[in-house]
Amino acid sequence: MPEKCPECGFRYEIELGFYWGAMYMSYGLSVVIVLLVGVSLYFLAGDPATWVYLTVVAITIIGFTPVLFRYARVMMLYFFGSVSFDPSFASQKNIP
Repeated sequence: MPEKCPECGFRYEIELGFYWGAMYMSYGLSVVIVLLVGVSLYFLAGDPATWVYLTVVAITIIGFTPVLFRYARVMMLYFFGSVSFDPSFASQKNIP
């Protein structure tokens, strides 16, 4: 991940260790995914064997890891970093 935004120069890591909290957010998102996959398997596959649950959940979490990593950091910026999206600023082409 780059240190600064290539368009506006915003420094992503606001303070040292800022994204440690993103690990907890990623964990929370992972728990939600595990619950959704588990409940879906229970109802759609008719309560399969335990190894099926473990295999499907493991593959799903591994597949979603890059997405979870990125969105946990984005949520950390929005919730605790005082960052908000400004479409008028984003549409400017000549940003110094």
